[in-house]
Amino acid sequence: MYSSLQFLHSYWAYLTLLIVLIATLNALVGFFSNKNFSPKNLRIFLFALIITHIQIILGLVLYLVSPSAMMAIKNRGMGEVMKDSALRFSSIEHPLIMIIAVILITIGFSKHKKKNTSEAKFKTLAIFYTLALLLILSRIPWGEWFN
Repeated sequence: MYSSLQFLHSYWAYLTLLIVLIATLNALVGFFSNKNFSPKNLRIFLFALIITHIQIILGLVLYLVSPSAMMAIKNRGMGEVMKDSALRFSSIEHPLIMIIAVILITIGFSKHKKKNTSEAKFKTLAIFYTLALLLILSRIPWGEWFN
């Protein structure tokens, strides 16, 4: 189960990164070019929201069954995990930052619905999705992706 879940989480991450990048670029282009917010835009942002939520659920389940993440904290203690950069990354930094990124996407999507103008909608989405994308990019395990 663990290896299947890890495989799914790893490859779903490519889709997640792609759709968050598309949504972020869409928000930035929409804001800077003063476009009207259309149902197509809504679907792009909603799809990014759904994809990231599926990814975080996969990641949290993987975290709970992982022999190197949650079990490392349980077996070694938080102090030892924090001293080991690889364990700290997989046990603390990666999950925490990804949760924060999904929260930002969720807040941005929720806040945009309360805005009345296209400019305000795109601005809100651009801010929150860009911050989320930067966080995601900062904590992707790049070494594992390209090996």
